[in-house]
Amino acid sequence: MARMAGARAMALCAAALLAVALQTPTVPAAERPGQGCAAGGRSTDDRARRVTDIARKAQRELDLKAVLVRVTVDGGELVTDAAGESMSGIPATPDMHFRSGAVAFAYLGTVLLQLVDEGRVGLDEPVSRWLPDLPHGDGITLRMLGDSTSGLHDYVTDPAFVKRFYADPFRQWTPRELLAFSLSHPLWYEPGTNWSYSHAGFVLLGQALEKITGTPLDRLLRERVLDPLGLSGTADGSTPQIPSPVLHAYDAERGRYEESTFWNPSWTTAPGAVLTSDICDLARSAQAIGTGELLSRHSHRIQLDPGTPGLGTPTASCPATVCLKQTEDLHFGVGVIVKNGWVVQNPSFAGFAAVQAYQPDERLAIAVSTTVGRKAPQGNTAQTVTDRIASALAPGHPLDLG
Repeated sequence: MARMAGARAMALCAAALLAVALQTPTVPAAERPGQGCAAGGRSTDDRARRVTDIARKAQRELDLKAVLVRVTVDGGELVTDAAGESMSGIPATPDMHFRSGAVAFAYLGTVLLQLVDEGRVGLDEPVSRWLPDLPHGDGITLRMLGDSTSGLHDYVTDPAFVKRFYADPFRQWTPRELLAFSLSHPLWYEPGTNWSYSHAGFVLLGQALEKITGTPLDRLLRERVLDPLGLSGTADGSTPQIPSPVLHAYDAERGRYEESTFWNPSWTTAPGAVLTSDICDLARSAQAIGTGELLSRHSHRIQLDPGTPGLGTPTASCPATVCLKQTEDLHFGVGVIVKNGWVVQNPSFAGFAAVQAYQPDERLAIAVSTTVGRKAPQGNTAQTVTDRIASALAPGHPLDLG
C-alpha cells in the first residue's frame, strides 16, 4: 500500500493489500519501560536470531524510526525485540504502546459472531432492526457491515473529509459527523452484491452491537475479547492520549515530516473500539483471532469466509480501485483479511503501521509495529518486515502482503 497523502492511509490499508496481491502528550521522562510486554532472555533457537536480524536490517535499510516485533509458535514466545528509537535518544522497547487501528475490526467481527453463536442475532438480519434511522438499513445486514459488502462509501477516502482532517488533525469527531460523509453519497452498489472497504460499516457495526447488547462498546470489547484473551496492554484509545511508555510516530501526510503521535484517532472507527496496544498483545491477538479461540468452529469458518470470494467486480458506478476482486486466496472475511491461508490485519494511519498475522498450519503468529524516518518508503512498512519474517520461518506458506 502506498503511504497515502492524507487520512486515506488507514482506509486503504486492507483495500490496498487486496489490490496489490488482490491533547496531552506524555513527556519523555515518563516513557520508561514498564512491567508488561518485554523481551525474553537470549534464545538459543536459530530462528529467533534470524527474526532479530531481519528486524534490525529492515530498520536500517528502510529508514524506520522503530521496529517492534514478537513471534510465537503454538502460543510460546520465539522472540520479542525492538530496534531503533521512539524519539531521539529514547530507545524503542517492546513494552511501548501504539495505536492498533483496524485490529479492532477483527474484535468487532468476533463479538458479532459470538452473538450469533449465542442465538441472539442472525448475520443476515437487517441493520434497521437496531438502527432504524439508517438510510438503506432495511437492505444492509449485520454480515454486510462486518465483511464490507454494504455498498457504503468510505468516509476516510472522501476528499471533503481529508481536507477537514488535515486542517485540524487534533479534532474530536463524532460518529454522526463521520457517517454524514459516507451517507452524502449514493451506495456504490446494491448491498451484498459487491465488495468495497468502508470504515462506515464498522462504525455502524459498533453502534449495532451496543444496541443488541445494551452495553457500551468499550466494555463489550473488554468483557468479550480483551479480558478473555489476557490483553492487558490493550486499552480504549478514543482520545489522543496513549498509555506510557509510548511509541512515538512521525509522518509526512500533510506535506512535511512531523510528529503525529497525538493526532486525535476518534475518526478511525466506532467510539469504544479505538484502541492502543503493545506488541505482545498484538501477537496474542493474532493467535486468538487466527485460531477462532473465542468462537465456535462454525462461526470461525464464517469469519474467514463469509461469502466474499467471487465479489469485487468493478462496475460503471464502482471503479476498480474501490470494488476490488475477492478470491479464495485473498479476500476479506468478517473483520479480517485472509491471504494464502494467513489470517491478517494490517492497520496503517497517522505514522503508525502494524501487522498481526497467523499461519494455522505452522501455528505461527507474527506481530510487527513500525514507525518511519524521513526517507522511509511509502506504504505499510510493517508489512515489509512481516513478509521477510514469514519467508524465513514459513517458506512453504508465502504471505507477500505488499
